[in-house]
Amino acid sequence: MRLAGWLLMAVLAAVLSACSGLLLPGGTKPAAGSAPVELQLLSLTDFHGYLQPTADKNNSQLATPEGQLRVGGAAYVAAHLKKLRAERGQGHSMLLSVGDNFSGWPFEVEAFKNEPTVEFLNNIGVEASAAGNHEFDISADFLTRHMMKGECFGTADTDSCFKNSAGKPFGGASFEYLSANISDARTNGLVLKPYIVKNVSDGRGGTIPVGIIGLTEAAALTKEPLSIQMGVLAADAAPELKAGMPSDPAARALVEPANRYAKELQDQGIQTIIVLMHEGAKQSGPYNGCLNPTGPAIDFAKYASPAIDVILTGHWHEAFNCSINDPAGNPRPVMEGGFHGKLITEVNLKIDPATKDVIRGVTEANNRPVTRDIAPDPEVASLVSYWVQRAKQQWAEPLASLTGDLSRTRNAAGESALSDVIADAFYASGQADPSSPAELAMMSGDPKRDLTYAKGQNPADRDGVITFGELYESYGTQISQVNVSFTGEQLIRILEEQWKKKPDGTEAFSPLNVSHNVRYVYDRTKPIGQRIDPAQLFINDKPVDPKKSYRVATTGLLVVSGAATYPSFAGYTGAKRIAAWPVADYLKQQRAVNVPELNRVRSLQP
Repeated sequence: MRLAGWLLMAVLAAVLSACSGLLLPGGTKPAAGSAPVELQLLSLTDFHGYLQPTADKNNSQLATPEGQLRVGGAAYVAAHLKKLRAERGQGHSMLLSVGDNFSGWPFEVEAFKNEPTVEFLNNIGVEASAAGNHEFDISADFLTRHMMKGECFGTADTDSCFKNSAGKPFGGASFEYLSANISDARTNGLVLKPYIVKNVSDGRGGTIPVGIIGLTEAAALTKEPLSIQMGVLAADAAPELKAGMPSDPAARALVEPANRYAKELQDQGIQTIIVLMHEGAKQSGPYNGCLNPTGPAIDFAKYASPAIDVILTGHWHEAFNCSINDPAGNPRPVMEGGFHGKLITEVNLKIDPATKDVIRGVTEANNRPVTRDIAPDPEVASLVSYWVQRAKQQWAEPLASLTGDLSRTRNAAGESALSDVIADAFYASGQADPSSPAELAMMSGDPKRDLTYAKGQNPADRDGVITFGELYESYGTQISQVNVSFTGEQLIRILEEQWKKKPDGTEAFSPLNVSHNVRYVYDRTKPIGQRIDPAQLFINDKPVDPKKSYRVATTGLLVVSGAATYPSFAGYTGAKRIAAWPVADYLKQQRAVNVPELNRVRSLQP
């Protein structure tokens, strides 16, 4: 889709092209003899560390009216960026990101604490990024101190600060992460900068300032994973509904900070303003379409300050290219560029050097497919190859020895050997908190694979050894752990909620995993909600005290969404993020892991 317009020498002068060109009153006609300043905005969103080109349909194909395109891969992203910049000639170009750059799921980035992704983003010249929700998956400190500033933790080149493809230790991002709506409850100050200002030469010895505001999805401010992992996150995620504000709380929470900082930028004389918003929408058309768009990003665009010239969105892993009227009734581009490096969003602006504002009527906007029909960038291809090869070595790293198979298969009582070991890992990590150590561990979910005594197919594997790669394939290595508090009465209710009646009248059983110092008995002949005898629930060999508060080690995911299955989980208090790699760390400390006896949970029925 192309936003193209022609300025006419008339008083109100706005002619729309048949294609979708729009003249917006964000900038008036340049002064006589003064050519507009061209600025090319290029952006990625939700890259998630997908350095390698993939072969699976979801990540390697892009639907077009002409059929499927093969897309993606960091070296192709870099090649297309160079091509797009070259096509603009001598105009200014700026590369941005809308967030969720890391917390990558591919092994070669997770194994190295997401540092390879930042090396790639530095290489291609990202100048600013919104902070997405996944930027906080480990902690705010991890983002601000390690990923941004390059501060090391643990042993260099073993735990962090790995040597990059140039043989240098990790030095952090060369760009700013931005968020205008995440604040620290201890100080009420923002965790990150709300915006930055980039100066573009006007070609006449002066500069044109460009304000870039970052926003993080509003749900991240109310969902507990973020507040826990940050430890002290606070934000007004649902301000009172006021005139001129959207009814959608997700959009409303973002409009207020966007408008506040847009005004602050204007007060500084900055008229060209871009929003990078890690919140999105969806539509029914092709990637450059805008058919029946819905979602918070669309509602946001209708109410956000008319001073904002471009709105780039993300988070939903969708693709669209819309023109949405601002509150003054003037259209502006609102775009999302897919995920995992499948698309590059390009917006070409022309700025009046006199007013320093965007001449919206000649804005061009397109989502560009990252096809694989051009030569990959050789420097980035080498960077990716380095991390892939190093990942093979990391996969083979031995974590601990095994005395037998750790099966994920549950017995009749809902217990499995592998889940028991994982629960013990969380308990050990939770106990390490000096201020409020865990007294037990409780979590849900099943690993994807058994950890077996016999060696696997990887040539580096051996009998009786758990390797880093085997743990990754079974359970993952980066797992957010938190400590929370429940009363004994709440713990009993949570255990009762393992059973529920399904709409068809059958019974669902969603067993929880508990640490080795927990024992309980249940009776399935009794009604749902009455199956746990409090006198038969023991923690450290003592009957649970319904009135006592207990510290429980669990997963961030269970705290976030556990109430959907276990409603009483919503009653936790005192959440504190403890660790990001609890199972891997535990296995290293244990060195040898025995197969646990399945005796933590007992059913009175055979």
